[in-house]
Amino acid sequence: MMPATHWMIGLGLGAGILSGMFGIGGGLVIVPVLALVFAVDQKTAVGTSLFALMFPVGILGVLEYARRKEILYASGLWIALGLLAGAYLGALLVGKLSPLTMKRLYGVFLIVVGVYYLYSTRGK
Repeated sequence: MMPATHWMIGLGLGAGILSGMFGIGGGLVIVPVLALVFAVDQKTAVGTSLFALMFPVGILGVLEYARRKEILYASGLWIALGLLAGAYLGALLVGKLSPLTMKRLYGVFLIVVGVYYLYSTRGK
């Protein structure tokens, strides 16, 4: 069953705000919401997130950061090249994993990121 359109617009809006603020969106917002709230399987949640991010990802946010001269263009282009290859390789790899393994790996990823942020800011 496909989630209601207005809920998906709200999810995109929330992820977009967080993306504009923190540079996150797909992996830390869209995927878990699709999986946990809308019961979309992990692989389909990732594929849907990548599809949603494919064209509009950050264009207005990029324009605002560019206006303030807060972009390293050369670094961004090299990262984009890595993203292009990495997203393809990641999608190939996921095709070889079971849904359970995918969920567990994603959980480990979130824990590692969470622990890093909890302890990297300590005492600052």
